Amino acid sequence: MELEVMNISGELTGKKVKLNKEIFGIEPNDHAIYLDVKQIMNNNRQGTHKAKERGEIRGSRKKIKRQKGTGTARFGDIKNPIFRGGGRVFGPKPRTYGGKLNRKVKELARKSALTYKVKNNQVMVVEDFTLEAPKTSEFANIRKNLKLDDKKSLFVISERNNNVYLSSRNLQNSKVVTLSELNTYEIMNATALCFVESSLDVLQKNA
Repeated sequence: MELEVMNISGELTGKKVKLNKEIFGIEPNDHAIYLDVKQIMNNNRQGTHKAKERGEIRGSRKKIKRQKGTGTARFGDIKNPIFRGGGRVFGPKPRTYGGKLNRKVKELARKSALTYKVKNNQVMVVEDFTLEAPKTSEFANIRKNLKLDDKKSLFVISERNNNVYLSSRNLQNSKVVTLSELNTYEIMNATALCFVESSLDVLQKNA
């Protein structure tokens, strides 16, 4: 499959890029996508939730009434979990949600996600471009020229470019990532995947 290369004005340049079938034309594996997206989202969790248990509540340890003869249930101190303001039973504690996933599974997941995007005509290629200074309005015009202003767009560049990154940061539904930052979650979350020409070349050479 071939894609036509556009410039930032939204015009066709006459150049075409042939997509590597080993990356953009495999048999998608939905389970690999699920595992990779789950791991990425888990790794992004802070895991700082915490609730005080009975031993951490401030209060008296005195037994509030006698054990027998009251006709009601027995109680301990005021920090008993059944009382309002008492400790919580089996409350959440700080923990790490991150896990590991085999490298080959992650590669399969990313290739599967890219294949889905190509099948749904959600991939485009743009000539390499740069901005002289960080200007949100200039990047907004680029999105408008490419007819991406109403879509959740993901721009993939070959290497870090602060001017491009800072220009896109304040725009809603727009994100710029380098090729090394591209992952399955970002691909699946976008409705338009825009590769800069040099980033696509590097991706296909390293396949």
